[in-house]
Amino acid sequence: KYTGMDRFECRQALVEDFEKAGVVDHIEEHLHQVGHSERTGVIVEPYLSKQWFVKMKPLAEEVLKNQQIPDQKISFVPERFEHTFTQWLENIEDWCISRQLWWGHRIPAWTSETTGELYVGTKAPEGSDWKQDEDVLDTWFSSALWPFSTFGWPEDTADLERYYPTNTLVTGYDIIFFWVARMAFQARYCTDNRPFRDVLIHGLIRDRQGRKMSKSLGNGVDPMDVIAEKGADALRFFLTTNSAPGMDLRYDETKVDAAWNFINKIWNASRYVLMQLEPGEVYSIDPESLSASDQWIMNRFNRTLAEVEKNMDKYEFAIAGNVLQNFVWNDFCSWYIELSKTDKSRNTSAVLLEVMKKSILLLSPYMPFVTDTIWEALPGTAGSINTAEWPASFKFQSDPELEREMDLVLQIVQSVRELKAEYRMKPSAPIVIFVQDETGHPVTLSSKAAGALDGLCHARLSDHEPEGECATRTLGTFVLSAGLSELVNVSEEKARLQREMERLEKEIMRGEKMLSNPGFTSKAPAAKVAAETQKLENYRTEFTLAKEQFAKLDKIQTKK
Repeated sequence: KYTGMDRFECRQALVEDFEKAGVVDHIEEHLHQVGHSERTGVIVEPYLSKQWFVKMKPLAEEVLKNQQIPDQKISFVPERFEHTFTQWLENIEDWCISRQLWWGHRIPAWTSETTGELYVGTKAPEGSDWKQDEDVLDTWFSSALWPFSTFGWPEDTADLERYYPTNTLVTGYDIIFFWVARMAFQARYCTDNRPFRDVLIHGLIRDRQGRKMSKSLGNGVDPMDVIAEKGADALRFFLTTNSAPGMDLRYDETKVDAAWNFINKIWNASRYVLMQLEPGEVYSIDPESLSASDQWIMNRFNRTLAEVEKNMDKYEFAIAGNVLQNFVWNDFCSWYIELSKTDKSRNTSAVLLEVMKKSILLLSPYMPFVTDTIWEALPGTAGSINTAEWPASFKFQSDPELEREMDLVLQIVQSVRELKAEYRMKPSAPIVIFVQDETGHPVTLSSKAAGALDGLCHARLSDHEPEGECATRTLGTFVLSAGLSELVNVSEEKARLQREMERLEKEIMRGEKMLSNPGFTSKAPAAKVAAETQKLENYRTEFTLAKEQFAKLDKIQTKK
C-alpha cells in the first residue's frame, strides 16, 4: 500500500491507519534535533541500502602485534594518545568503505548485466556486459594510501626506497581513528611496514573563551585575513610557540601582535648589523681578539643552539621557539647590540654578522619569509635560506670567569639604570658604585668587563663603600651601593622636595577640611567619601616619604 509514496505522505497515512485500527493510545509532540542537508536544507533520513565493507579484525590485530616490536612500533607524542589509537584497534568494527558521492575512487567491483555475476579486482573484467559499481571509496580509505602511494607504490621506486617509511606525521587528535589508524593497517597490509615512525599530535585552535570555532557561533578566524593584516610569519610564530603537543590553543590577537613586534625587532636588528659592515668587505671572526661581550654572546648562542636542538628533537617546538626568542630579543638585541656600540672594532662587526646569520637560520622554521629576505641581504650568503645548512656552534677558547663577569656586569647595568631613573639622573651621567660579594669583599672586574660596564651605563666600580646615606640593590648574592650624593644634585633635589611637600600639605589640608565637614560626609555618596578618605591617606604617606628623603639629603649637605 505504501510503496512509492512520499515519505511525509506515507507517515500521515500510516498514522491514520493506526487510528482506524484503534491501536493509538495518544499522540504527543517531542522536541528533538533533526539533521538537515547543509547544501539543500532537506531533512536527512536513515536509509537502508547495500554497502561495501572491509573486515577489520585481522588488519587491526596485525598492527597491534607490531606495536610490541620496537623497530615497527608507531610512537605518539604526547604518549597518552597511543591509548586512543590502541583502544580503537582493540574494539574495531567492520568498516563501511562505500560512499554515494560524485567524486572519489570508484569501488573496483563490476556486475554482469546478463548473469548478475559479481567481479572484484584491480582491472575491469573482459566483456561489454559488465557495469562498474557507482559507489566511491570512503575519503579515509583513499587518504590512508597516502604514505606510500605518493612515492610510486606499488612500483619499487627510488623515492619509496629512500623516504618510506616517513619519520613523522603531524595531525590533530580528532582524527587518530579516522586517519592515523587506517594508514597504519593499510601500510601494514600493502607494504608490510609502518607508515611513519612518530605521530605528533597537535590540538585544535579555539577562540579566546576556549570554544571551538564554528559557523553557528560566528567565532571563526580566517587565517587569510590575519595574514593580510599581520603577515604569515607573525601568525605562524604565534601558532608554533603558544601551544604544547596535544593541547588546544586559544586564538589571541594580542599574541599575534606580540609575534609581529618580535619580527619587527629582528628586522631592525638586521638593519643595524648591515649598517656596521663595509660593502664588499669579507668578515671573519678572529678568536684571539674577542672582547668580553663577544665571548659572552657566542657562549649564549651555543647554549641557545643546544637548548633549541634538544627541544626540537622532542617535538617541543613551543619551548624551542621561546628559548630562541629570549636569546634574540634579550641577549642579542637588548644587550649585545648595545655593547657593540661601545666597541666599533672589525672583530665586533664580524661577531654581529655571524650571530645574526646563525640566529636567522634557527628562526627560519618559525618565520620563513622574513628570514629568507634578511638572509639574502646579508653578505657571505648564497641563494635562499632554504638551501642553507643548519648552524653549528661557535668554536673558540671560552673563558668561564669572563662570562661570569659579564653576567654580573649586565645585572649591575640593570640596577644602575633603575637607580638613575628613580633619582631622575641623566642616563649619560657618570656614577661611582660599590659592589660587594656575600663575604663583604669588594668586587673587582677585568679591564674588558669594566669597559663594558662603563660603556652601557657610565658606571665605575669603587673599592670602598660610599660614605653617608646610600641607595642599595641586591644582585643575587651581591649587593650594589651608591651614595645619594652620587645619584642626585642635593640642592636641586631638596628644592624639588620642598615644592612637593608644600603641594602635599595643601592637598592634606583640603582633604581634612572636606572630610571634617558633616555636610559632605552625610550627603555625598559613600563611594565618594571612601575615595576622598583614601586620597588623604595617600597624600599623608607621600608627605612622610618626601620629608624623610629631605632629611637624608639635608644630612648629606650638612656633612659636606
